[in-house]
Amino acid sequence: MARTWFPRLQGNSRGCLAFEPFFLIPYSMVMTYATLYMYELGVTETAIGWITTLSLIVQVISSFLSGYLTDRLGRKRAVLYFDLLSWTLATIVWAVSQNVWFFVLAALLNGFQRVPSTAFYCLVVEDTRPSDRTYVFTLLQIISVIGGLFAPLGGLLVYSCGLVDGTRIMYWIAAISMTFQFIGRHLTTKETEMGYRKMQETRDLGLGKSLLDYAGAIREITASHSLLLIFGVYVLFNFQTTLKTTYLSLYMADYLHIDNDLISLVPAVSSIVMLVVLWLLTPRIPEQAMYKSMMAGFGLSVISNVMLVVGPITELAWVALSTVIAAVGMMISSPYLEAAVANAIDDNKRAKIFSMLSVLILLITSPAGIIGGWAYTFDPRIPIWLMIIAFALACVLTVRYERHHKTLAA
Repeated sequence: MARTWFPRLQGNSRGCLAFEPFFLIPYSMVMTYATLYMYELGVTETAIGWITTLSLIVQVISSFLSGYLTDRLGRKRAVLYFDLLSWTLATIVWAVSQNVWFFVLAALLNGFQRVPSTAFYCLVVEDTRPSDRTYVFTLLQIISVIGGLFAPLGGLLVYSCGLVDGTRIMYWIAAISMTFQFIGRHLTTKETEMGYRKMQETRDLGLGKSLLDYAGAIREITASHSLLLIFGVYVLFNFQTTLKTTYLSLYMADYLHIDNDLISLVPAVSSIVMLVVLWLLTPRIPEQAMYKSMMAGFGLSVISNVMLVVGPITELAWVALSTVIAAVGMMISSPYLEAAVANAIDDNKRAKIFSMLSVLILLITSPAGIIGGWAYTFDPRIPIWLMIIAFALACVLTVRYERHHKTLAA
């Protein structure tokens, strides 16, 4: 199927992308209501922030170990085992949650998601030509966009069953669908050549020397001005994503007073706009303009978030326009950022460099939950302003990276 629809796909990228909808569709449905679900079950805004930060702390630890585990177990086994732990088991706990301690347990389990994240990244990239990586990440974005179209189904469940019961149903659907994806992907992919080589090298080195080797990757990152710049952009992008995922739905419901069942229309509208952009605009963006596209996308994201804190914010049309602008910005920036990061990392060092990049991201974004929770209680608009600042700084770093990249090429 994937071969027919996407003839440029090769190797593991075909098997990985073919099953990705079974993760992203239920994820898009349930994540719209995840924070509201916690809030409805009595978890305070500050506690939500602490739980988010706890998950990020566990993710720091799992990120540090992810490179070693990806190389030691192989890409395929690492992604299967830890996806089942961090997503299947975590979604079951979320589905039966009764109080804050259930969410703490789910956060601890879900914190191990960084291991399959690193393994999946290696699995989908290592057999793919560098010239095709933007294409692969664009397809991943398309699948994510299509997943967003199903978010209103979550709204229907909330409307018909209530917020708590509707969200519980969505979590059970997610647990079943995601498990199907993990097994299907495992059966249709193969271990990469680099994966086999790293499995042997890791066995020969042993645990202690391997972890010291991975820790040394921090020095490699800090010694490269080029890596620091593009990784800086990636860190800022992930920082705002953490704030957006945690607080945007709550902000819309609590501060903008948008009905719970209407909030699910936000990802659906975003998805429709992204598909239009993908059809009309993305094919016209040449590969050599990727950095300008990233800057334009970040600029549009700044505008969309400013619109959420100024102007007639109680008007649905105004919020809808902000959503449209944010969708365009995301579609013309995210795939190019992912490809730029992938192409900046040497295949031979991919697992350890990406795992250390994840550690750096999480060390910086871990306080985002606490900061966002405290800031939200003080003024619900502050987390949105922090997102605006992150996008603005990302735009500045992208300009510097483009200039540095041109200097190296010359």
